[in-house]
Amino acid sequence: MSKGNAMHAKIRWLPAMVATVVVAALVSSVTIWHPSHLYLWFKAAHVMAVIAWMAGMLYLPRLFVYHCGAEVGSRQSETFKVMERRLLRGIMTPAMIATWLLGVWMIYDGGWISAGWLHAKLVLVLALSGLHGMLARWTADFAADRNRHSERFYRAMNEVPAVLMVGIVIMVVIKPF
Repeated sequence: MSKGNAMHAKIRWLPAMVATVVVAALVSSVTIWHPSHLYLWFKAAHVMAVIAWMAGMLYLPRLFVYHCGAEVGSRQSETFKVMERRLLRGIMTPAMIATWLLGVWMIYDGGWISAGWLHAKLVLVLALSGLHGMLARWTADFAADRNRHSERFYRAMNEVPAVLMVGIVIMVVIKPF
């Protein structure tokens, strides 16, 4: 790797490193300071992060459906690769991390750890996180022109986040147990 490329790689990752340090510092200070009066603000931020994450979880499989129809190496295929990568790295993954960090803080601050509905919700959120990982893998497969799935497969996978979301919302709002 040339000196210029190495410098470019360092600069490219700098914002992510800074954001990670800032979030870690904020989470640490919140844990130490324990500002319970900020619970509703954290809850609002959690809801916003969930909305951003779910938007991506519902849109990325749809992009895969369209990408299946594009010829490998075509301009359209390359455009889909950029869209998929930016959606995953720029929106979905940061939103998922924020969702988890804020959610764990609310569990801690709200004393929800023994709630049955929360345990069910966490199982569903873990499944959603696993699906996120699968979407990341499929994004990498498309980027390397190694897609192994059909348009029909991605149409079916497009429904999974919605089903998980319904279960999560029912657990949070209804709290059936």
